[in-house]
Amino acid sequence: MSTPTSQLHDAGVSIWLDDLSRTRISSGNLQELIDTRNVTGVTTNPTIFANAITNPDDTSYDAQVSELAVSGASAEEAVFAATTQDVAAALDVFRPVWEASGHVDGRVSIEVSPDLAHDTEGTVAQAKELWAKIDRPNLLVKIPATKAGLPAIAEAIGAGISVNVTLIFSLERYAEVIDAYLTGLETAKAAGLDLSTIQSVASFFVSRVDTETDKRLAAIGTDAAEALKSKAGLANARLAYELYEKTFASDRAQALVAAGANRQRPLWASTGVKDPALPDTLYVTELVAPGVVNTMPEKTLEATFDHGVVTGDTITGGYEEARAVFSGLAEVGVDFADVTQVLEDEGVAKFIDSWHDLLTQVREGLEAQR
Repeated sequence: MSTPTSQLHDAGVSIWLDDLSRTRISSGNLQELIDTRNVTGVTTNPTIFANAITNPDDTSYDAQVSELAVSGASAEEAVFAATTQDVAAALDVFRPVWEASGHVDGRVSIEVSPDLAHDTEGTVAQAKELWAKIDRPNLLVKIPATKAGLPAIAEAIGAGISVNVTLIFSLERYAEVIDAYLTGLETAKAAGLDLSTIQSVASFFVSRVDTETDKRLAAIGTDAAEALKSKAGLANARLAYELYEKTFASDRAQALVAAGANRQRPLWASTGVKDPALPDTLYVTELVAPGVVNTMPEKTLEATFDHGVVTGDTITGGYEEARAVFSGLAEVGVDFADVTQVLEDEGVAKFIDSWHDLLTQVREGLEAQR
């Protein structure tokens, strides 16, 4: 039976779920989403794990926390043990998808500690630690696209680690991310690694762009400003896809592809609609093009399955309209470079806060067991 999610899949969009918990895996719910919602991957972040591990209604972590408490584990060690166990289990669930997709999909992401967002060497070290600990070929290690993250991305890719680059908001930073990926591939090639085994996605955040931009447009308050509301996120993502197409058609990228390398796919993140006045599938159905990933919270996934209208490619015909949106933003006085910098700073800060909240609650749980 054809459904909106199967139509998305047929249009070249890989549907990933932006959520994971031990109960979701053990209950069979994750497999059900693969079977009925065309889900071919999962993304996680510190907030997702904090919600899962500290959920008072979820007892699936209790036994492990008790064992870790007896062993004298620190909160950091306990979180590392719990999250890597969940990701490894999810990767095993997705192994058939990974095989069936020619090793493209069936991916699960785990993020390096947000505390390392501005620490290149620490990020590389933890990326290698996560890659070795989980030891699954369909893993993606998430590294944020901060200035310090860029050389870490290149080094991790050069070492043969597949990477999900996260927290991308601007086209300028996205160009640097692609460059870091290509640099890493060149390093891997020089080292004699099999380039076909290295995968990467570049996670371009969408709805948060509208949230911050619309706040500034509302403050301006003119008719011209009001007419631009809820347009920046889609315009930004569409121009990111244009940049992706152009860069991977370059001689540099094509030489690597000819040597077996994979393109670094654009991934649309932050696709849950924040403004209730907007269609709840906006950041899914309006960002369809071949070779992209859309990672959705479950609410957005279910809305898409229920009533999403998939009309084929909704990106490549919209480049000029997208450029017009940015011209309009500049004309009314929105500093978009500042918008994206604020979003990057806030994104890192939110993940750090979630990480520390998680560590605090796990620390309290360990102490209660001792």
